[in-house]
Amino acid sequence: MADDEHHFDIDDPELPKWIKKGALKSGGYPYEKKLSDEAYAKELRILQLELVKLQGHLIKSKRRMVVLFEGRDAAGKGGSIDALREHTNGRYWLDVALPRPSDRESTQWYFQRYIDWLPAAGEVALFDRSWYNRAGVELVMGFCTPEQTDAFLDEAPRFERMLVRDGIHLFKFWLAIGRETQLKRFHSRRHEPLKQWKISDIDIAALGKWDSYTDAAHRMLKETSQPETPWHVVLANDKQRARLELIRTLLANMDYAGKDPKAVGEVDEKIVVDPDRYISQHSQS
Repeated sequence: MADDEHHFDIDDPELPKWIKKGALKSGGYPYEKKLSDEAYAKELRILQLELVKLQGHLIKSKRRMVVLFEGRDAAGKGGSIDALREHTNGRYWLDVALPRPSDRESTQWYFQRYIDWLPAAGEVALFDRSWYNRAGVELVMGFCTPEQTDAFLDEAPRFERMLVRDGIHLFKFWLAIGRETQLKRFHSRRHEPLKQWKISDIDIAALGKWDSYTDAAHRMLKETSQPETPWHVVLANDKQRARLELIRTLLANMDYAGKDPKAVGEVDEKIVVDPDRYISQHSQS
């Protein structure tokens, strides 16, 4: 894996203006302006009404759904989950954000602690990071060996096929942000008292490993995006567009009672891309 050649001081209160101004377009983002708050609120309400319909359908039909949210630190995983859960029943739509494995869990089969959080009838498990930690942060930060990651990448597609064949609807979203966007968000968290809890020493250490994370993410996407369990890459420099298109992708790929195709609309293919296209366009970003 390549070493990062650029170093930024996240504590510098005068973060270079070029980073602030270039954040939205970083990483080849396709839009020059963010979506307006008014347009976002209007569209989000329409899609959340469809989510309520989907929730009722899943409960009535006793179906199960798992949604994985992966991406670099500050990619917007938690905010996307909040948008999905805002008007759903928290007893059925579960926010799963697991801490570091305990000493006991670290001796178990790797997938074991995640299995405990898989949904029962009518439930949706929303994983804010998931078993894919082993292919990302654990590998890059040295918390596991390369051999353990190799084994994981071999086992993950088989594990996920078992879930799908047992009737679970599985969605996997990789939220992709540019380097300047991540730095801008880190800077905001570091200097905003109400957001400081969102940033850790590991997050800061990871700033110097951008290229290593890129290599790890690309390999993970290549080796674990399968026809039955594909990855959806969501370009997330604009959090609002990302949330809307993520929800739209989920709704577009589900059948449920009362579905309004016009309300769901068409997924913006500039924002949601398949892994091969993403990797080919962003391997040098």
